[in-house]
Amino acid sequence: MKTIQEVVEEIISQTPFIEEALHDKLVNVSSLARDIQGDVESRLGKPVKTGAVMMAINRISPSQLLRIRKNIKAFSLELKDFIVRSDLHDYTYKNTHTLHKQIAKLYNVIEHGSESFFTVSQGIFETNVVISSNIRKQLEKYLAAEELIHSISNLSSITVKLPKSNLEQSGVYYFILKQFAWANIPVQEIISTTHEITLVVKEADITNSFSILIRLKSR
Repeated sequence: MKTIQEVVEEIISQTPFIEEALHDKLVNVSSLARDIQGDVESRLGKPVKTGAVMMAINRISPSQLLRIRKNIKAFSLELKDFIVRSDLHDYTYKNTHTLHKQIAKLYNVIEHGSESFFTVSQGIFETNVVISSNIRKQLEKYLAAEELIHSISNLSSITVKLPKSNLEQSGVYYFILKQFAWANIPVQEIISTTHEITLVVKEADITNSFSILIRLKSR
């Protein structure tokens, strides 16, 4: 049977931002204990006192969090170039046996210059295409017969070149996306390769998004 300590640590670790906020002393422990007390009791199958939950919270070791933070801080100093693109469009299509043939045809006819932005992400049930405005008419022509699930315009993107160490460092994407969540910036799409991550946001959010990444790099 689990102890109060084990259950409290489990709940805290599963709650976004709480562990960091606790370490930074941004959370009232008494209020947090009362807030999770019902969950603790449910998981243990018995009543527990608020004071016992508070003690368990105060015993949580920050060592793992501190180690990750230290590694992430070193990682952030290695972030390389940021590439910003604007006037993008995002299309989501239902996967069919013809969709990717048509995308391949489109890829062969578009101009692959510095003015063009063209990415394709295939899921199990749908495929996402993010393009620049100069390709829009061609895409709508070649994919006219395909089932369009969703589309959105007036988007921008920031591509971050990641150091090779990102493959060994846990928490890289969390480290970046957490800042966007705290700034209340909804990320429309995430496109990644081994050493790049591209975040697609609304054009209204691009200035703030760029500032966030600059601050991360300069910490």
